[in-house]
Amino acid sequence: MPFEKAKSYLFTVAYHNMIDHVRKVKRVTLVEEFREETKISEQKIHNARAIIEKALDRLSDVQRSLILLKDYEGYSYEEIGEIMQLNASQVKVYLHRARAHLKEYLVKMENVI
Repeated sequence: MPFEKAKSYLFTVAYHNMIDHVRKVKRVTLVEEFREETKISEQKIHNARAIIEKALDRLSDVQRSLILLKDYEGYSYEEIGEIMQLNASQVKVYLHRARAHLKEYLVKMENVI
């Protein structure tokens, strides 16, 4: 019986080592330099920022605050509720509506060009 336990233990160790090896091989390595065509120009960044600011300006003050608190600052729904004096489910609903308005504006080609 001790041999069977040792066999099972060795199999488990070998299996986990194989999983670790596969994960290490699949890891993404960071590239220090990118090809020139993949770099984003400062002008494109400025244009994207202007489009996003214009889209945010179309939202109500509450919606804009919710988007910035959740997506930019990273607060939880409960924390946003405390800050904005709303309950967590109201925060979720208002955020959903705000994101829908942003999406509606940003997917229109005339707003992006």
